[in-house]
Amino acid sequence: MASRTFLAFDLGAESGRAIAGVFDGAHLELVEVHRFPNRPVQVGAHVHWDALALWAEIQAGLRKAAARFDEIASVGVDTWGVDFALLDAHDALIGNPYHYRDPRTEGMLEAAFARLPRARIFEFTGIQFMRINTLYQLLAMVQGGAPALQIARTFLMMPDLFHHWLAGCKVCEFTNATTTQCYDPRAGDWARPMLDALDIPTHVLPPIVPPGTDLGPLLASVKRALDEPAALRRTRVIAPATHDTGSAVAGVPASSQHFAYISSGTWSLMGALVRQPVITPQALQFNFTNEGGVGGTFRLLKNIMGLWLVQECRRRWSDPSGELLPYAELFRLAEQAQPFVALIDPDDPTFLSPADMPAAIADYCRRTDQRPPADRGAMTRCILESLALKYRYTLDQLQALLGYPIEVIHVVGGGSQNALLCQFTANACSRLVVAGPAEATALGNLLVQMVASGEIGTLQEAGRLAAETAPLASYVPRDAEAWEAAYARFSAIAQAR
Repeated sequence: MASRTFLAFDLGAESGRAIAGVFDGAHLELVEVHRFPNRPVQVGAHVHWDALALWAEIQAGLRKAAARFDEIASVGVDTWGVDFALLDAHDALIGNPYHYRDPRTEGMLEAAFARLPRARIFEFTGIQFMRINTLYQLLAMVQGGAPALQIARTFLMMPDLFHHWLAGCKVCEFTNATTTQCYDPRAGDWARPMLDALDIPTHVLPPIVPPGTDLGPLLASVKRALDEPAALRRTRVIAPATHDTGSAVAGVPASSQHFAYISSGTWSLMGALVRQPVITPQALQFNFTNEGGVGGTFRLLKNIMGLWLVQECRRRWSDPSGELLPYAELFRLAEQAQPFVALIDPDDPTFLSPADMPAAIADYCRRTDQRPPADRGAMTRCILESLALKYRYTLDQLQALLGYPIEVIHVVGGGSQNALLCQFTANACSRLVVAGPAEATALGNLLVQMVASGEIGTLQEAGRLAAETAPLASYVPRDAEAWEAAYARFSAIAQAR
């Protein structure tokens, strides 16, 4: 059987990549075609995404893939959640899309609750409360009288914008639409009554389509801009699970039904798959979220701040030339550092976007009567231990919501390559941890495209293929007594917040 090639663009908060999946009917090979940075841009007091630079990189990835493979069957884009673009009446981009760490959402949760009670918003959407959510970004625009919102005709999430530029369609894919806190999973549509109550315009909201939707052929204008490569002659644009966590979970090689996942990167997203959203007082109390998944599922999960804390410390520790200390060196120093010197709640608001992350962590330790970590190794270990303990805290809440025990935790994404964090997670959670694949997001993106194109028959078959595609590493729990004592300390800190 001749091989077929599919192309996934996976755009994360720190970098993007184009990954080709070459399928010969039995085996799927992943080939990295293009990798590029994704750098936020500060303009005055505001932070934006460079959408045009990302579009240029997508075109570069298409060009490289077309030069390498005879034919690209389809292409799909996934990105982070919550951020969006606005188009005018001529489908032109209105301004630069804002970054979710932009300060304009400060105070917007309180502004929303002044109009609708917190419990009512959760009842409409089933989504956890974070000031970065699309809902509060839109509310900030309403309250500020933003001209962009007044002239907008179409709202698109970031991956939907790139699909629009690839295929000309104007739709929002389900998994990313659910991250907005503007979607009603019970109604299966935008939460229009809630949005009306907040004076957020709904006429700009496009139709919502499921993952695996064929959005049409690659636009002739795109092919012309790339000099009409033969490999793109019949390429289709297929929406994967466009929220990167939705794609990552589709790439989890799970054999147990009772598993939890951690999609580990700049953010850690920890949860389980459910058939119906869990919109209960306890879910509201725990601030869990119900985001869309593939195959009619929902992802019951919690957003945790993740390796952002390490990334920001590393950036702060760069030398005068801007040279960054290698991650491997940081984690080697962490492994040698004394355990449990200090613990932090990674989700403390002071860690969302501080000017100086090491200073913010030191200040937190002093506020909680702890000795701040003395050096880079100790600081990195503090972050990794605290993340693992936050996973345990989240696991306890997740099991209470599910009503059954979790048997195994699958860690996917870039963080699955961090052996120290994976071992700490096994220790803290007292569970077997299976790590990998690192490229689970791209893999899940590709698998949804392959199911949609008929190359493989079912999502169950896709799961078996995922398990065969990448090597996995297993971590068994150790040092139970020390980690239980640390968890008691951490729980007191987390509950105090």
